[in-house]
Amino acid sequence: MVDHQSTTGRIHTNKSQLSAVTQLADHYRQALSLDDANALPLIYFYGVDRYIDDITVKLTSKQHFDQFDGYDNSSASFRHFFAWFRQREDIENEQRMTPSALAELHKHLPEAQFQAITDAQKQFKDNQLEAVRQAITNFIPDYSHLQVRRKPRLHMTIDKGNERLEVTQLSQGEKSLLALIGDIARRLAMMNPKLDNPLVGEGIVMIDEVDMHLHPKWQRSLINKLSQTFPNCQFVLTTHSPLVISDSQNILCYMLNDGELTKPGNLYGQDANQVLMDVMDTDTRNETVQAALGDILDLIQDGDLQTAQGQLDELTQSVSPNNIELMKARLLLRKMEIRREKNR
Repeated sequence: MVDHQSTTGRIHTNKSQLSAVTQLADHYRQALSLDDANALPLIYFYGVDRYIDDITVKLTSKQHFDQFDGYDNSSASFRHFFAWFRQREDIENEQRMTPSALAELHKHLPEAQFQAITDAQKQFKDNQLEAVRQAITNFIPDYSHLQVRRKPRLHMTIDKGNERLEVTQLSQGEKSLLALIGDIARRLAMMNPKLDNPLVGEGIVMIDEVDMHLHPKWQRSLINKLSQTFPNCQFVLTTHSPLVISDSQNILCYMLNDGELTKPGNLYGQDANQVLMDVMDTDTRNETVQAALGDILDLIQDGDLQTAQGQLDELTQSVSPNNIELMKARLLLRKMEIRREKNR
């Protein structure tokens, strides 16, 4: 632990915790010396510089992925994720018999036995790839069958509902979410080679600005989906989205403001606008429109209905007539007019 408050001449008051980290490293070093395929914990940080500038599934002769590559610091463009997927899929395809080999086998086996082998070949799937595929489908149920296509050229596709698309056709938010979830699953699969389901591997994953590029609908379910898909991982997330922090129940939420850490009250189920105002100290609408609505309501309250009507008509020229606050002001104005007519 770093003591940020220490300066020249000042005595350190915080003690280093590196000894505990060393003990943890020794534990895994010993486990790996007994079995080099033992599980490793995932510890990884995804920064705000993560992006997808190019989806390439080309492999170089030097590319090789092993268990320790789960710690490789190359998440920014997710290139290693796509290259790794291609390599694993090549291995998966090699495990299956070629059509010519199956045809030769067919000549020497009874039909029932040959059919059993054919069915087993169709069902053979790489465990690590299946973890990635399952993670993506868990997160976005409409997405499935991520795979590399080799004709008419090398490219990657995914099924979105009943439509097959190239991954490059997806929006930036779709590509970012697919790559992020796929990359977490890939790292867990690499570091837990003996697990039947690598998605239950343990780890700590830090994601800065987790809502970046994501549709509000995905922001709402983000934390719950992360917890369900990777149940034994602890996630440390930063966000500026009220939707992310108000739609999950079992989370610890802290606000960092000018270097000061505070803990807000229970935000679960809170209205997003309320979180914006109470927690993020932000107006829920444009300040000019908010001020104009406030002036109109004050005029109605003071009984200056004619001026209120004029300002309401003026505001309607620049704001959608379906604006809920505008409709409320119009109804309140009409109510006050009816009351005034009755009192005459």
